[in-house]
Amino acid sequence: MTSGKPESNCSIDDLCINTIRTLSMDAIEAANSGHPGAPMGLAAAAYVLWTKFLKHNPKNPSWQDRDRFVLSGGHASMLLYSLLHLTGYDLSLDDIKNFRQWGSKTPGHPEYGHTAGVETTTGPLGQGFANAVGMAMAERHLSARFNQPDCDIVDHFTYVMCGDGDLMEGVSSEAASLAGHLALGKLICLYDDNKISIEGSTDIAFTEDVALRFQAYGWHVQKVSDGNDVVAIAAAIESARAETGKPSIICLRTHIAFGSPNKQDSAGAHGAPLGKDEVCLTKKNLGCPEDAVFCIPESALTEYRKCISRGADAEAAWRKKMDTYAETFSDLSAQYRETMDGALPDDWDADIPVFSGDPVATRAASGKVLNAIAGNVTTLMGGSADLAPSNKTEINSSHDFQKGHYDGRNIRFGVREFAMGAVLSGMVLHRGIRPYGGTFLVFADYMRSAIRMAALMKLPIIYVFTHDSIAVGEDGPTHQPVEHIASLRCIPGLTVIRPADANETARAWKTAIEHTDGPVALILSRQKLPLLETTDAVSKGAYILADTAGKPDIILIATGSEVHVALEAKTLLAQKGVAARIVNMPSWELFEKTSPEYQVGVLPNDNTPRLAVEAASPMGWERYASANGGTVAMTCFGASAPGGLVLERFGFTPENVAEKALELINR
Repeated sequence: MTSGKPESNCSIDDLCINTIRTLSMDAIEAANSGHPGAPMGLAAAAYVLWTKFLKHNPKNPSWQDRDRFVLSGGHASMLLYSLLHLTGYDLSLDDIKNFRQWGSKTPGHPEYGHTAGVETTTGPLGQGFANAVGMAMAERHLSARFNQPDCDIVDHFTYVMCGDGDLMEGVSSEAASLAGHLALGKLICLYDDNKISIEGSTDIAFTEDVALRFQAYGWHVQKVSDGNDVVAIAAAIESARAETGKPSIICLRTHIAFGSPNKQDSAGAHGAPLGKDEVCLTKKNLGCPEDAVFCIPESALTEYRKCISRGADAEAAWRKKMDTYAETFSDLSAQYRETMDGALPDDWDADIPVFSGDPVATRAASGKVLNAIAGNVTTLMGGSADLAPSNKTEINSSHDFQKGHYDGRNIRFGVREFAMGAVLSGMVLHRGIRPYGGTFLVFADYMRSAIRMAALMKLPIIYVFTHDSIAVGEDGPTHQPVEHIASLRCIPGLTVIRPADANETARAWKTAIEHTDGPVALILSRQKLPLLETTDAVSKGAYILADTAGKPDIILIATGSEVHVALEAKTLLAQKGVAARIVNMPSWELFEKTSPEYQVGVLPNDNTPRLAVEAASPMGWERYASANGGTVAMTCFGASAPGGLVLERFGFTPENVAEKALELINR
C-alpha cells in the first residue's frame, strides 16, 4: 500500500497534506485528465476537517449519526477520493490509479451510490451546496422529532466545501438565503477562495464581497487569510461548531495548485494535468520524493487511519446512547428505526379518498390525497416555491418548518425553485425524510438540473407540477407549459404521471409513494375534470379506457384533461359509424415497464391508425402514434384568454379530434 520511499522531514501535518496533493497529481497525470488545482489548494483544510473534526466511521459509511460531507465542486473529486482511501473507506490504491477509467470506483465527478463515502453526486456547480442545505434541514427536523433531554440521538453537522464557481451559480444564492432564514446552525461551509476560474482571475466576472453577502443572508462569517494554516483552520471550524444559531461560512484564502512552481495561481491548473515535468518539480518543491508515483508515506497513512478507530468509538458511543434511548423511550425508538429505514407503515394508504360526484381539478384532488397520506406517513414532508395555495401542497395537520419549530413538516421554500429541487435531494440523501415539492409546471425549467441529478441518483422524490397546460388561460403563454412534459419525459429515470381525474390522481400518488428507485413528477390540472369510470391501472402506465366490440378503426391515445376530449370524440365518431378505442396513457415510463404482451394488448402491432391527443408538444409521441398515425398537440406557444377558449382555438375539442381521426382513417 505504501511505496517504501524515504519520508520527508516535514511535520506530520505537512506530510499528510502533501500526500493528498501528490496522490491527486499522480492520479490525474495517469488518467491524462482531471482537475488538480482545487485538490492541491484545499488539501490542508480537508486534512484538518477529516482527521480532527468530521465524525465518520470509514468502516460503516451509512452510520446514521455521522457528519455529512459534501464536495460541491465535484471536479475536485481526487481530493475526496484521496481522503476516502487514506482514512480507510472501501477504496483501494488500485481504484485511485484507475481514476476516470471505465468501470472504476473513481469517476471524474463523485457519484452517489457508486463509491463508498460519497454522500451526493456533484459536478454541476452550486447544487452540492444546496444538497448540503437539505441535509442540514433533515438533521434539524429529525432532531426536533426524536431528541429528548440528555439524549440526543440525532446530533451531527453537515460540512460542504465549495468554490468561486459554486457561489457564482444562482442556486447557491437561493439555498444560502434559505439556510440563513432557517438558522441552520449545524451547517458549515468551507469556501475555497482561490480567485481563479477557468477563464482566468475571478476579477473578470466576480468582484462581490462574499463575506458581506453571507452576513446579509444571516450567516456566521469568518476569514482565514492562509488556507495552509492548519491552526487557524482548526480554530475557525471550532468557532463555527460553537455558533448554533446561524449557519457558518469560513472563507479560506487558498492557492490553486499550491506548490506547483509554474502553475500555482494560474487558470491552467484548473482542469488539466500539470504535466510530468511539472509534477516532479512540484513534488521537489513540497519536499516529496520526485520519482515516487502514488507514494503514501507510512507515518501519513498511520495518521489518517486513526479515523477508523475514532469512527468505531464514536459509533459505539452512539449505539450505547441508542440502547438507553430504546429503554427509556421505547415508542419513539421504534418510530426512529422505522423512519430511518424508510419503511411504509401498515395500511399507510387506508385513508386515501375515493372521489365521486362533481368534477374536481386534479391539483385539488392531489391536495386531499397528500393530506390523507401524510396522516399515516410521518416522513412525508415538503412544500412549494411560494405556491402552496395553488399547488395544494400544504399538510393541514402540521405547522411550518421554521427556526425554533423544526418539527414542522410544511417547508416554505420561497420563490426558489432551483434551490427547492436540490434541497429535496439533500433531504432524501440524508435519510429519514420522504420529500415532495411543488410549483407550476412551466417553472419546472428553473429546477430542471436538480431533477436531472435526482434521477441520476435514483432518489425517491415527488414533484407536484400543477397548471399543466394551455388551459391555464388568462395568464397567457408565459405561464402555459408547452414543451415541459416532453422535456421531463426525456430525463432517464424520471417517471412522469399525468392523471385524467381525481381518482387517477389518488392512484398516481400511491404509485409515487411506492416508487423507490427514482423521482416521480405528477402533472396536474388547474381546471376541474369529470370523474372517469376507471380501473386501478395507473401503475401500468396505460390502459384501455373505452373499447369497441370488434377491431377498432382507430385508437385515440390521450393523457390528463385531454382524455375527456377523446372520450367525447369517440361518441362523435360512433355517430359516423367509426369504432374508436380510447387508451388512457398517464405514464409512458410505467407503460414501458409492463410486459410486451400487455403492451400489445393495449396498442396492437397492426395497421390500425393511432391519434395521440395532448395539449403539449408532440415530441416523442411518434413512438405510440404509429407510422400511419398523427397527433393533436401544441406546436407553438399559447395565448392569453379564458382557458376553455384557448383549448378550443388550438383544436382541443371533440369535434377537431374526431375530424383528425377521420382524416387518418380516410387517407
